[in-house]
Amino acid sequence: MTTVRLALVSVAAARPLDDDLAPLLAALHDAGAQASVVDWDAPHVAWDEFDLVVLRSPWDYVGRLPEFLAWAARVAACTRLVNPLEVLRWNTDKHYLADLARAGVAIVPSAFVEPGMNAAAALAAFLDAHPQSRELVVKPAVGAGSRDAQRHAREAGPSATAHIERLLAAGRSVLLQPYLASVDARGETALIHFDGQFSHAIRKGALLLRGDGPTQALFAPEQISARVASEAERALAARAIAAIPFDGALAYARVDLIHDADGAPRLLELELTEPSLFFAHGAGSAQRFAQVLLARAARG
Repeated sequence: MTTVRLALVSVAAARPLDDDLAPLLAALHDAGAQASVVDWDAPHVAWDEFDLVVLRSPWDYVGRLPEFLAWAARVAACTRLVNPLEVLRWNTDKHYLADLARAGVAIVPSAFVEPGMNAAAALAAFLDAHPQSRELVVKPAVGAGSRDAQRHAREAGPSATAHIERLLAAGRSVLLQPYLASVDARGETALIHFDGQFSHAIRKGALLLRGDGPTQALFAPEQISARVASEAERALAARAIAAIPFDGALAYARVDLIHDADGAPRLLELELTEPSLFFAHGAGSAQRFAQVLLARAARG
């Protein structure tokens, strides 16, 4: 029987930070597959020699998005890319939140500021629309790991405006969201799904601390622990996954939720490109994911 060959895609700066690589490599090896960690930007890689190319931690793509998507297109043309190219194109830009809101998914309220717009006017309109919000979050529409994201007090209009202007000046679209205060006590809930099925959940402590500037690291430091997801959280996660505008279950999806002032869950982000899957906090999860990948390779 032919041995299945898989590439787990990372990048040099992220390899030491990706806690999911070692358990996934072990699970794939135990299942009889041959898996290698390969940097997405490594030269002279014969991607067509892999049965499956799986994105895991190419965490520098944010500043190289056109290059990254061009690479993904080349890989998708010669072998099976997981998750698929059309999903990556959609999910690497947080404008997808507007699609999910139109589909009836309860998201954290979001507004976009586009290059060429007036930052101060956009901020004023956002604050008028959310008179109860004492704080807001400014983040790039293309971003990961809370990089270039910052929490601002409502009365700190000049600093928030300057933050928006810096992003716009770099040609980046900006996402504005009210800061939901419950995250300081409850944190975020991330629900991990494999092949469309719920696997496990974790709690992530608040990432944007009052008074802190944007992180310049690949991602902000995280405090992670296991969590039992509530029925309401699992229901919202299922609705978000069902609203993804592409056919077929995805090999992996992470749904990040926080709670509003009424205690109802709201979608913060839908992570379909390169999310951490937190195998250490879900017994058997690395093995379950390995079997999902091998089943996809067999179908390919």
